[in-house]
Amino acid sequence: MKTPILAATVLAALALATPACAQSAGDMTLGFGLGYVKPNGTPGTLGGTMVTDIGTSTRPTITFEYFLRDNIGLEVLGALPFKHAVSVVGTGKIGETKHLPPTVSINYHIPTGGAVTPFVGLGVNYTAFFEEHSSAGDLKLKNSWGLAAHLGVDYALSEKAALRMDLRYIDIDSDVYLNGTKVGKVEIDPVVAGVSYIMKF
Repeated sequence: MKTPILAATVLAALALATPACAQSAGDMTLGFGLGYVKPNGTPGTLGGTMVTDIGTSTRPTITFEYFLRDNIGLEVLGALPFKHAVSVVGTGKIGETKHLPPTVSINYHIPTGGAVTPFVGLGVNYTAFFEEHSSAGDLKLKNSWGLAAHLGVDYALSEKAALRMDLRYIDIDSDVYLNGTKVGKVEIDPVVAGVSYIMKF
């Protein structure tokens, strides 16, 4: 038997042998993991100067999900504050900020009857900025509301535990103020990649 066919056979056998982590109405899950935030490549302008980069950040995350119906869960995402550097053309780093991005989503977990359960979701994000610092003066970023899309997969380790890998796209746009005057807008719009350990109650 050729190696690729053998590998596929072994993976299929493992998937069938591992308990499914089914989700029923009234179930609750708690997840602990890490989130990697990667802002997009065209974040906007400040005072007519293009912002070249808003740095990446990785922080611990926590999720809680309550299943309103079978396979349909209401999820809340929280994290420790993410920290980003802000750089502009010709100057380099001009400041930094921290933010908290709590997100509430409705997720649909696609029943497969096996160990692997994909899911999709849509929700609302609120991002609060704080502890802004800049060599150019008093920097402030306005808090943001936006939509959030969610895509991921759970791999059941037992009937009560799973390993999760997921991606989120979050719409985060913020007006920027320097010394009390609006100087532009940044479109952060990050992709958030996560991995976490999920426990069902």
